[in-house]
Amino acid sequence: MAHGKFKLCVFGPYDAGKSSLIQALDQNTRHIEARCEGGSTTVALDYGRVQVGQETVYLFGTPGQERFEFVRQILARGMDGAIIVVDSTADPDPMVRHLSNWLIAQKVPYAIMLNKCDLPGSSPSRFAHEIGDASVYLVSAKSGKNVHEALSLFIQGLKR
Repeated sequence: MAHGKFKLCVFGPYDAGKSSLIQALDQNTRHIEARCEGGSTTVALDYGRVQVGQETVYLFGTPGQERFEFVRQILARGMDGAIIVVDSTADPDPMVRHLSNWLIAQKVPYAIMLNKCDLPGSSPSRFAHEIGDASVYLVSAKSGKNVHEALSLFIQGLKR
């Protein structure tokens, strides 16, 4: 892993808040989306870059729909770590377990960011069995609450 630069992929189910998380970290993020039922969705990637102390962190947000697995595989090449964004107001999604198992098998360090913790119906404890040994952070991507702190702590762990 090169010192000073980190490539992180941001994974998670549809509507978990991946794009919002990257936008909260980098207001100049790049986003490729398409219209869909209920609004819009990421179809290729989100891209952001942020400084964490002396480290430059490149963020690659992936689409959440299962049909875009091939895009996730391409974006994941060469990643130094990963973030799985989870909607804490929804029931656990099988994709979270799939992503966790895949990252463990790839020996890629990852963190879980339980998003939307500021909303009614949030229940972070319902994800305890999905988490395993991952670092867990409670965040609100829309408001930006705790996103910079969570990323900073995760990067500190990667540097060890």
